[in-house]
Amino acid sequence: MPNSHSRVGVASLCAASLTFSGLVVTGLLAAQPAAAADPAGYQNVRINEVSSANSDTVELYNSGSTAVSLSGWKMSDDGFSPQSFSPSASSIPAGGFVTFDSPKGLGDSDKVVIYTADGTVVDRVDWATGRAKPAMARCGGDGTGSWVTGTGTTTFGSANAAGCPASPPAASRVRINEVSSDGSDTVELYNGGTSAVSIGSWKYVDSDTAHSAASISSSAPSATSIPAGGYVTFGSTIGLGGSDSLFLLDGSGNTVDSVSWAASGASPSDERCATGFQTSASATFGTVNSCAGSTPGGGTGGGTTGQLLGGGGALTSGCTPEAPSGTGSAPSGTRSWPGGLDVTIADNVCAFTTSTGPEGRDVSGLAFDPANPSVLWAAKNKNWLYKLVKSNGKWVPDATWSATGKQIRFAGGTGQPDSEGLTVGGNGHLYVTSERDNANNTVPKDTVMEFDPAATGSTLTPLHQWDMTAQFPQLNTGSKDDANLGFEGVGYVPDSWLTANGWTDPLTGAAYDPANYPLHGAGLFFAGLEYDGTLHVYGLNSDGSFTTFGTVSTGKPGVMDVTFDAGTQRIVATCDNTCGETHTFLKVNASGAIVPDVTYTNPAVMPVDNLEGFALAPASTCTGGFREAVWSDDGIYGFGSGSSSYGHALYSGTFPC
Repeated sequence: MPNSHSRVGVASLCAASLTFSGLVVTGLLAAQPAAAADPAGYQNVRINEVSSANSDTVELYNSGSTAVSLSGWKMSDDGFSPQSFSPSASSIPAGGFVTFDSPKGLGDSDKVVIYTADGTVVDRVDWATGRAKPAMARCGGDGTGSWVTGTGTTTFGSANAAGCPASPPAASRVRINEVSSDGSDTVELYNGGTSAVSIGSWKYVDSDTAHSAASISSSAPSATSIPAGGYVTFGSTIGLGGSDSLFLLDGSGNTVDSVSWAASGASPSDERCATGFQTSASATFGTVNSCAGSTPGGGTGGGTTGQLLGGGGALTSGCTPEAPSGTGSAPSGTRSWPGGLDVTIADNVCAFTTSTGPEGRDVSGLAFDPANPSVLWAAKNKNWLYKLVKSNGKWVPDATWSATGKQIRFAGGTGQPDSEGLTVGGNGHLYVTSERDNANNTVPKDTVMEFDPAATGSTLTPLHQWDMTAQFPQLNTGSKDDANLGFEGVGYVPDSWLTANGWTDPLTGAAYDPANYPLHGAGLFFAGLEYDGTLHVYGLNSDGSFTTFGTVSTGKPGVMDVTFDAGTQRIVATCDNTCGETHTFLKVNASGAIVPDVTYTNPAVMPVDNLEGFALAPASTCTGGFREAVWSDDGIYGFGSGSSSYGHALYSGTFPC
């Protein structure tokens, strides 16, 4: 559950300096140094300068913090289909430029559309006769500034400057502020400037390159200008799809702003907020957007920050979200999220209500089933387990197992385990950690329980239970807050990985030999202690005893979930807002010790909450180089009251394969 973190030193420990080496693995993914190409960062690439004179040159700019590979990318104009081009470099460095000459020329009146290898539209710009001679360029900021046509000097390969006006034109203050693709196909523009802007000759177009730009005035004849601080709305006459983009063009055909959304659609609408575009619970066309903490026209626009997609629905009676606590800094050296920037709300509003937890919150540990990646297991703190399956893009309880989850007990069928973490063992059973008995929540009870998911009935009792409480006297102070700082997550790590990577057994000082521990099964269990961020390694024996193999430092002051990811061949220790919403991947080093290797933060669009659960789908599920990542919000708080994520526990994004 959300934690008070009453112990001293959380913020200072979180900010401690850490230096991690780059990942070097033979699996499907090797996390790269910061300068390596990141194909997922295409959202940060923008057309920055174009010339339709002589060389017909195009310049791309990367506003992100990671290099972006251009492998397989193509371009088209208004006269030819997507064609490969030859860039000046194979990738665009962070904050850098790449140029290329159009493979089939560019006309006086033309357009440029850039695509990734899978055909996704990255960016687009259109221009009227003569406007790209000798060049047209973004001014007021590379990659984000508004277009200025007919610049007198080209600046290909470097920052735009020559020919840019001293201050951005008034039109640059106009932004796409809200859009709906739910049938009404409505678009709202907002003018953040101090003077009215004429839009009588402006147009718009979607990502279908077969479509011609449509006039705003044909949709809204009275929309000839936007007053300072005002709005204009109109219905798209060319339609807007479930997965689409919208480009706003001025009277000269220059792209003023753009936004994209994913397959779930902009429904009921996507609105611009301080963190970028996010899906709203209800449309607010013609008025201030409803997102908490945002301002009209705020955010960066252009689809560069990612979008929070999906969600909505009214909060059910008794569903009470809980604000996050214990916020701290990310460790030094933390890298940006290597997957896609868009994140989807992946459950129904207030979905996890039970007879012991009607508020619907407290979803913590997550684990994909290695034998069946279409199943996601989830633990709810107040002694409930859920078997989740996908339905219409959301994770919902599997009704064939239990539509309302199954309650769990301690050995003997008693108590209320404060179930925080879970993992799937080599035998297919579920192993669940508990910090305390919620029926006596001032006393720690750090245990690991084994459950057979095939067992019948609505209540599950453990086949085995291992109690490690005596190892943590610092938690037994009589305080419920201290008792709540115990086993927060657990991950099953196969012996095969430990032996293949040369892990040194702390008990013998020699290479780990599983045969020395005949009752432990085929792997060890790494339990994350929230109190100090350490991982405690155990062999769980079939006779109910256990072997303690010592501790592993994650370099962070807390751990909320632990998983072994076969795709990266790494153990992953997750920390919520206590450590800046970060995931530390650990490896076996040359000395045989398990050590931190690289740390990633969450996608920027996600809320800063008690996101206590994290799971990566198996590599077998990969599509287009990516697989699913899922987070759980223990407090179902989202961005605060009134936002589209308020009352939701699960978020879904992507991670490289």
